[in-house]
Amino acid sequence: MIAKITRGKTIRRLLGYLYDTVRSQDHTDPHLVASWDGFAPDPGRDTNPQAAMRQLTQSLELRLNQARHNDDRNIPDRPVWQCSIRAAPEDPNLTDDQWAAIARRIVHATGIAPNGDPDGCRWVAVRHAPDHIHIAATTLRGDLRTARHWNDYLRADRELEAVEHDYHLRTVIRGDRTAAKRPTRAETEKAHRAGRPRTPREQLRTIARTVVAVSTSPEEYLHLLADSGVRIEVLRYPSGDVRGYKAALDGDTNAAGEPVWFSGSTLAPDLSYPQIRDRLTTTEPPALVGPGIRRTDPWHQATAAIERIPHHLDGTDDAASQAHIAAFAEALDALPLTAPVNLRPQLRQAALAFERASRSRIQADHQHARALRTAIRAIARQPTTSDSTGLAMFLDAAILAVIAIQRWHSTRHHNQQVTAAHQAPAHLQAAYDHAAATPLTTLTHRTPAQPIADRHAHRIRQAIPTHADQILADPAWPPPSPTPKPPATTPLGSSNWPPTNAPSPTRAHPPTS
Repeated sequence: MIAKITRGKTIRRLLGYLYDTVRSQDHTDPHLVASWDGFAPDPGRDTNPQAAMRQLTQSLELRLNQARHNDDRNIPDRPVWQCSIRAAPEDPNLTDDQWAAIARRIVHATGIAPNGDPDGCRWVAVRHAPDHIHIAATTLRGDLRTARHWNDYLRADRELEAVEHDYHLRTVIRGDRTAAKRPTRAETEKAHRAGRPRTPREQLRTIARTVVAVSTSPEEYLHLLADSGVRIEVLRYPSGDVRGYKAALDGDTNAAGEPVWFSGSTLAPDLSYPQIRDRLTTTEPPALVGPGIRRTDPWHQATAAIERIPHHLDGTDDAASQAHIAAFAEALDALPLTAPVNLRPQLRQAALAFERASRSRIQADHQHARALRTAIRAIARQPTTSDSTGLAMFLDAAILAVIAIQRWHSTRHHNQQVTAAHQAPAHLQAAYDHAAATPLTTLTHRTPAQPIADRHAHRIRQAIPTHADQILADPAWPPPSPTPKPPATTPLGSSNWPPTNAPSPTRAHPPTS
């Protein structure tokens, strides 16, 4: 079960929505299942719905009107509290009595109406669909004090976890409050009317994550974001220093024709300006290559950094581990910019799937991930080509890194992050299969000399005898010589195969289950 808590100004408007079946056609048979005293009028069952609605509204507003009559200035600006509770699609349909019991547990747990408190807030629970209810309350108590309902969402979520156990319902994977904010219902409906597959909030989040992945400084981030079809407004302190920013998608306006702004922190916790500044000020800009200086392939640098991630995660420094995970997520965000066009959809899906796994309550010490960030930014500054050899090497290492990251989150009970990391390898594997196809085909035509092939076969049988037959039976493996001679014992490094200049996409991985 999941809960969503909102606040408003008027109870009349909320009740009108809960009982409406005209504009909200998904509302069926709205009726009360519980109330503060068990005797509240029910517009859904009364023979005179309008009169019952007026009576119910007046009853819920009673204490607000009493406080206003006493000229009480402690009335909250938004005195209406609403909590929707939704069951999972696979859960059985609960009865009205069961929903009523759940509603009473929630108002008790959140402090709206504690059990045995005669001055608890007035509230009702309305059911207008089989799978969820809405609890509507006014937050003034009988003694005209405001209810103490701080941290109500966490309390409700904790109580719903117990409800799932008591009613044998599906256990929801709960997070650590580091997830990006989901689009509101209004945003989703607006995007649907405009024919957009994603809401502006989601589009801005993707753009911002891609831009920060290729930026080398906070100033460059803001500049590149403005050049990406996004309207930005920089917020400053009186001293002139930047304190934040807000962004709006071009063409996304409200009813007054004004841009719909989102601050960085409302897009995702790690997209706030302070978080971006902390990351980018620890990133070294790509080194300039001058005459006579040997240039290192950034794909090789990035792949080497990715291959070391499982080793880093086995350490005891969680802040450093979190930094490597965040840098890995940035690498996935940047890949669609540098990959061949036919690989970009799968890479975007991998980045979107992994995004939730990139954050946790552990604060990252970003200086530990400089090598990967520097390599990725160097790759982003290279012209895009059709050669996918470097990308194939990177993806091969990335699949193993994701598996290690999933295990790291699992040992720390980061359940939402584990689920997100579990979804990414399938997309990475699909991209790898396409990226490695051409390099692997090229390698099959570079057959080594027969003595070298025999020596490799001998070493494979010594190192991994249980898999040797499967490897040596692969069509890409050179056939053995008719009468192979015992291979000479030579150091592994003395072989001239594969050629040092040959592309090496390494190995493929089966999709994880």
